Formats: sequence, structure tokens, C-alpha cells
Amino acid sequence: MSFIKEHKLPQKNDCVQCLDAEAHALRARSWKGVKDYVRNRITSLQRQKRDSSKKSSKKHDRSSQEEQFLQNVGYYHQLLGSPPGQTSCLASNNYSTRDVAAFPSRHKDNHNMHASPNSESRYGLDPELLPSAVKVMAEDKAEWEGKIFVSESYSRLPPLATTSCVVEDRGNASPFAIRSTSYCVPCEGQMVLLTHLPLGALVTPLVKQNVQEKPLPLGKDTDCVVGCGWCGASMCPAMSWQDCGQMFHCPFCGKLTEVPWQHYQPTKGVEGVRVDKDTRPELCMGSYEILHSQKGDSPALILAIDVSVSALRGGHLEFVTQQIRTLLASLSREVGHSLSDVRVGLMTYDSRIHLYDLSLKLSRPHMLIITETEDMQLPVREGLVVSLRDGIESIDSVLQLIPQFTADSGESSEVPVELPVKAGLAVLEGLRCPGKLLIFHTADLIEMGNTNSSSGFFGTNKPKSIFQPSEAAISLAKQCISQGCGIHLFVLSHRNVGGAWPGHVPYLTGGALHTYSHLQGELDRERFSSDLKLTVEADTAYKAELKIFVSKDLRVSGCYGLFVPGPSPAHVTMATLDGRTTVAVELAHTRALDESRGAAIQVVLLYSNHIGERRSRIHTLTLRCSRQLQDTFRNYQAQTLLTFYCKKMYCAALERPLQELREELQTEVTEALASYRKHCCSSSVSAGQLVLPQYLRALPVYINSLRKSEVLLPGLRSSVHQRLQQRCQVLGMDVCSTATHFYPLLLPLPQSDNYNPPSPEEALRCSTVSLEPRGLYLVHAPLTLLLWVGTQVPASTLVELFNISCFSSLPSGETKLPALENPLSSRVRSLVDTLNSQAVCSRKLVVVKQGDTCQEALQRHLVEDKSPNGGASYADFLYHLHVNSVRLLQ
Repeated sequence: MSFIKEHKLPQKNDCVQCLDAEAHALRARSWKGVKDYVRNRITSLQRQKRDSSKKSSKKHDRSSQEEQFLQNVGYYHQLLGSPPGQTSCLASNNYSTRDVAAFPSRHKDNHNMHASPNSESRYGLDPELLPSAVKVMAEDKAEWEGKIFVSESYSRLPPLATTSCVVEDRGNASPFAIRSTSYCVPCEGQMVLLTHLPLGALVTPLVKQNVQEKPLPLGKDTDCVVGCGWCGASMCPAMSWQDCGQMFHCPFCGKLTEVPWQHYQPTKGVEGVRVDKDTRPELCMGSYEILHSQKGDSPALILAIDVSVSALRGGHLEFVTQQIRTLLASLSREVGHSLSDVRVGLMTYDSRIHLYDLSLKLSRPHMLIITETEDMQLPVREGLVVSLRDGIESIDSVLQLIPQFTADSGESSEVPVELPVKAGLAVLEGLRCPGKLLIFHTADLIEMGNTNSSSGFFGTNKPKSIFQPSEAAISLAKQCISQGCGIHLFVLSHRNVGGAWPGHVPYLTGGALHTYSHLQGELDRERFSSDLKLTVEADTAYKAELKIFVSKDLRVSGCYGLFVPGPSPAHVTMATLDGRTTVAVELAHTRALDESRGAAIQVVLLYSNHIGERRSRIHTLTLRCSRQLQDTFRNYQAQTLLTFYCKKMYCAALERPLQELREELQTEVTEALASYRKHCCSSSVSAGQLVLPQYLRALPVYINSLRKSEVLLPGLRSSVHQRLQQRCQVLGMDVCSTATHFYPLLLPLPQSDNYNPPSPEEALRCSTVSLEPRGLYLVHAPLTLLLWVGTQVPASTLVELFNISCFSSLPSGETKLPALENPLSSRVRSLVDTLNSQAVCSRKLVVVKQGDTCQEALQRHLVEDKSPNGGASYADFLYHLHVNSVRLLQ
């Protein structure tokens, strides 16, 4: 193909960075000269060793000197490449993080004053001069923050997901609902292979709109123009009209469909636009909803409370029931609240199931005990759930009695967590409705279906990844999905001492796992109250079916996310999903695309809402096509690629070795840099220049952070349960949360005294170099919130913020900032509240003191440095990407 041979100079939307370490000077030497130098140096050291053999006091020092030099020789070989006539595997190197400096650092003294060895590059590169993710986000915010992005057909590259802006729908779905990996699709599949980057989209079908945006239009199914009669795609602006509006062409299957007479309207103009286009959302908008005439039963909220021996003796049942009572009472009082009339059911359990008949015709609720839990049969169906508004008194009376239960000393403390799941599922099946099942569990966790095993990961003799759920968990999750039952598990006395991990079923059904430590502390109790409120009040889609349609010359080759995969990647079934649930869709070519028609992606979400209405939410995205490779490269965004790679690799971790996944990430990015350098840049660009597309400048630091994450590269202190939970939490995140997870916001806090750091809105690079001993810094990630305190913070600042005057007296770990009457305390607490409102779950503030033992919690989030689990620094990783990409072209 001719376009491959066209070379162009870097344009203004290219990032050209010079990597001018001393290594490049060494590369310029001939191999023979360097080899002679190394041989002579080794001979000299050996001679010194022999001469000093009589001096035992110096023997150890000089042998260490020789060992150090030999290590450096290995780095010389690595940087210089193979000698003539030899080849080396460049894309699969495994880089050690040993702190051995082959070359002196080029950092200035003022940069390294407070830096740790983890922040230094062993190749002499100054990290401050490398492409910055913080700068990329700041530039995008300066361009789009608070402004309007007009989403038209074949629109340009949208703002980053981390930028808050208003989207105006003019025929294309919001980028917060569908975000393509590239907004210029290659016409041919061979071009996608040349980019070495994925082609696909990230879909958040139930995304919450900006308050300044117009709500999605809602039309009845009988009033909307019907979609394609061949493939089932819904009507959208991508359909083209023919025969004066009597037929339309479907871009997803390429066939013509006749318009029913009741929906017919003539067309006008050369382009054949229907005369009623501007009055029908399905003809002029990229996103809209359809209300179906059929209506099912409204979802139910089932509360299952553990009353086993360990729960009754734990001393927290009174607090839990009181929080439930308070929340339900507030919902029932709020007239017009979407959940004020929700149906609620109660059950308690130990080794048996206790159901409660809450019928209004009864003088008081009746307890129904089920002892045969294997083949569960409901004694009654009516009265197991009642309207919250009508039955609040009956519900409240049962919740008041639960803490007064007496413990049976003969009962076992081990209660299988699937027991309340099966009971709640039986109740919903009997009522023929979907719902949420909230389980408040205290007993020890044991593996499903096998009380004698504590592994929780190997259900059969066939070896599996630690991330792989058991067959029993998948089977139970499928039953919940079929009924539309989302499981939310609150483990009230979590002890991470092995045993089964109970989170597989909750996360696979659109729910979550929340763990607490006996709910004794104030911080745990506040977090429980917040988690309970968020879980009950979250906007939720029940019995969700996600169908994905793409242009006829494309196909859906994969779908990655937190769900049970089905037979077709283009059809995903979920029990529940919320406004943050995001899946990644991978596309592949079946034949060449027509450049004039472009490409189209449509996502149809069929679901039930909180009152039982059956709705379809349609999002359609149209993209332009090109035969120029550089057009595709320059329409990728780093945050989108990071989220796509994260979902794909975290799903692949179920079956493939983690080392293989890390190498694959490195290889793909290396080959992508080499391809862009070869096909889109001038050959006059020197080997010492790093060349990146404008919007992929932050890709290396994102990919390096993903490679050394706790899921793909565990640390010494990372338990299996923590890794399992983090994988599930991150796998369901949207683009904004994923980007912030892998590159947290490092925010300097305002202070008193004369020290004036940057404003809190100006995030700093995630590196030790950014931390000053006189500073206070917040580290904001979706799952954690850290407050770093330097050793030289003024005493007046400590008093105003913590009411403590001495740094040594400041406690590390989880804390709550005291509400003090001064401007600093008010500003910091307000910032913390704002950041917590943006998080995907409730978090506790953790104070990290400079030099303290708990500083490792901070080091994991300083992703530009070497990580405690052995991951390379950003500077070293970028250097290897650059060197290997250049070598691939030699």
C-alpha cells in the first residue's frame, strides 16, 4: 500500500522529546572500542585484586567493586545493543528495578533534595522533562472545562473523560456514554494491524448526565419510528432514507427496510432528509429512550441479616438495624422520592432461614422458619414484601426485635454465605420480580458447597488462576442474572485469614462487597452508613440486556467487563448495572470500510427501572474513516486506551499468566511507537528523539502504571483477597475513574504561615520529587484518599488542621479531621468532602507522615517512581520503550 511509504515531518500535534542521556554517547562508540575498554577494565580490577590478596581488610571492598562494575557492564551491553552479527529480543525484556546506576544522574541538586532513590532514573533522564499526564489533563481542562462540546455526526476528538463539560447532542451520542478508542477508523483491517493499537469503544450505557444538560428524550414505542426489521437495530440518525422516505438503509446490516404507513413522512432536499427530522429524537439525536408498553413488577429490596452466634455476640446488630431503620424511615417520609414506595422484604438467617410475613391484615408480623435449605420451598408468597410507605411500621417493629435474639450455643459459627443468596433469590422468583438483595453477614466465611476446604480458588483438580470464580459461584451468579437480582454483601467482621472470597457473586451481578472490622470504630460506622445509603439510593437498571450493533463491514470480536460472558460478545446480559458500569467492546474488520459512509456503533440497553417500567436506552456513535494511518494515530486518546487495556487484561487474567500479560502490554506499546515513527514521521528524526502523537503523550506512564498495578504485579503485602477485590472494583469503573486510579491526583493543600504552594486545583506529578517537607498533600484515587504530612510543616498549620502542635504526636493511619473554626480546616474539609462525592465508594482518610512505616501506602500511588512491588519507574520504562522501538526499525 502506497500510504505506508509516505513519510511526513512531525506536525504540531506530535510530541517530540529528546532523550539525551550519556547512554547515547556510548551508543555512538564502535562495539570494538567499548569491548576493549571493558576487557582492559576487568583485567585491571583482577590485577588489583591479586595485589591486595595479602591485605584481608580490603579484600571484601575490592571484590564488591568488581561485582559492581560487572553489573554496570550488563547495563552497557543492554544500552549498546547486540554486537554485529547477533540479534536480541527487544520487545520482551524484563527490567529489574535494582538501584544500580550505569550512568550518573542528570538531576539538578534542587530536584533531588527531597527525592528518594525510587524517583531517580538509572539512565540519567530528568523525569521533569518527560511527557506529563498532569500537563495533558490541565491543557484539556483549560480548553473545555465548563464549555459546551457539540457532538455531531463524524465529530472531532472529544474532551478527556477527566474534564467536566456540557455535551450538546446533535446526532452523536455523548462521549461519556460511548467513547471510541479512535475517532478515525482505518478503512482496512491491515491498517489496524499496523497501528498495533486496539480498535473498539468504551460503553457506559446508564451514564449520569451533567446537571446542565437536557434529560434524554423519552418516547413511547408505539410513537417512535421502528428500527431495522432485519438485524433489530434501533432507529438513529445514521439511517439513510430512500424512495422519498418509504424505505431506509441500515448501516449495521446493509439492508433496506420498508417504513410502516403510520410512521411514513416524505423527504426533502438532495440528501433525502425527512421533513419531521427535527421533531423526532430518534431521527436527530444520538441518545434517546423508548418506553415500552409492557410493564413488569417493580423491583423489591430484600434485607437479609445474619443472626448466628457470632453475629449476636459481636455487639453490632443494634447499630446495623438502627441504620437500616433510619434510612427506610427517611425514604418513606420524602414524598416524591423515587424509592418512597419501593417494596421491602426482611429475612434473618443462621443455619436456617427466617422469613417474615409483613401483611397489613395481620396484627403483627409472623416469623416463618425454613429448615430445609437444600431444596427451598416458600411457605407463603404474599406478605413477604410490602410497600415501604404502607408497611414501614411492620418493618420497623421487626428490625427493633432482631438485636434481642438469643444465641443458641449449639449453633455453628460457620454459615455459608450462599444460603441467604438462595433464599433471597427464591423470594424474588416467587414474586416474579427483580430486585436488590442486601446481606449483612458476620459469621466466618466458608467456601460454597465445600465446608472442609479453605482454598476458595480450586474447585476441581484443574489448575486455575486465583481470579477465577468457582463453578458454584458462576452457577449461582447466572441464576441471579436470570432473575435480575443484584447482590450487595456487607461483611461486618472481616478477618482476612484465608478461606473463600465472597465477592464473586456480588460483583458478577452488578453488586459489590463491603468489608468492615466489627463496626467498633467511628470511622467504620460512618463508612457503613454511607455505603448503605449509596447502595439503596443508587439509580439502577434491572434485568439489563446490552446489544451492540456495528457497521456491516465490522464485527464485535470481544467484550470485556464485570459480567458473566455469554455465547456472543455482542449480547451481554446483566442482573443490574448502575451509572458507572462500563464495558469495553473490541471491533475487527470483515472487509474494507467505505470512506464516504464512515463507521457506526449502536448500543441498545433494555432494562427495567425502579417502578417496573421496561425501557430501551439507545446510544449511536458515527465515526469518520480514513486511509491515512496518521489520521488514526492522531485520533487516539491515552485515557481511553488505558481503560480499554485495563478491562481486556484484567479479564484475560482469569486464564493467562500475569507475566505474559505484562509483556504483551509492553510489546504492543513498543510496536505502536515504532509504527508511528516509521509511517507517520520523517526519516530525518534522530534516534535520540522520542516521537509521540499529541494525544498519546501520557500513554507510556499510564501503561507502566497498569503493568505494575497490584493485580498484575502484586506487592509483598498484598493479600489475595485485596487483589481479587481491586480487580473487580477497577474492572467496572468508567474512563474517568480508571484514569484517576492509575494516575492519582496529587493536590497540594493551602497553608498558613508564609509558605504558598500551588493552588489545590493544580495537581502535581505523582513522584517523590513533588513532595516538599514543608507541604501538605492530598492523594486522591477512586479507592483511596491519603493525606501526606511533611516533617517541616509549621506547627501553626498542624494546630489549625489537626489540633496538634508537634509532628511526632501526629498519629498515622485512618483518621477524621476535627471540625475546627479556622479557614484552613474549613478549606481542607470542604476539599475532602468534594473529592469523596466523586469517589466510586466511601473512603476513609489516611494520614501518612513523612518517613513513617506506613509510607508504602503512598509509594504505590506515586506511579512515576519505582514501586514497592518491583515495577520500573516511568523514566526507565519510557527509555526502554524508546530504545526498543528504535531498534525495531533498524
